[in-house]
Amino acid sequence: MKVLKRKDFARWQASERLPDTALCKAVQEMESGLVDADLGGFVYKKRVARPGGGKSGGYRTLLTARIGHRYVFLHGFPKSDKANITQDETKALQFAGKVFLELSAEDLTKALNVGVLLEVSCEEQAH
Repeated sequence: MKVLKRKDFARWQASERLPDTALCKAVQEMESGLVDADLGGFVYKKRVARPGGGKSGGYRTLLTARIGHRYVFLHGFPKSDKANITQDETKALQFAGKVFLELSAEDLTKALNVGVLLEVSCEEQAH
């Protein structure tokens, strides 16, 4: 299982001081069947708790996933900023998500090497 994030997502995540452990927890919840919304095209909305707070005042993350295989965090925003994303934003995320999910092992390595995607290390939390 690979957990990844887009470079833009990583920048937003750092500005919000959201730790990778929160992303790993979200993926673990998805593995258990807890998905907040399926937006179609392998794009999901997942609530993530704010550090020191709960999910209700936390963040919304949008990620593309083949459950149990590959997860790519695409976009995040505080719940207080907006309730939902537009139809056009959903379509754009579905397109980007499809590209990231279909990357071959070789192309995935290239994307990681040039920094388009960053790996989220969840091994420590799993034990």
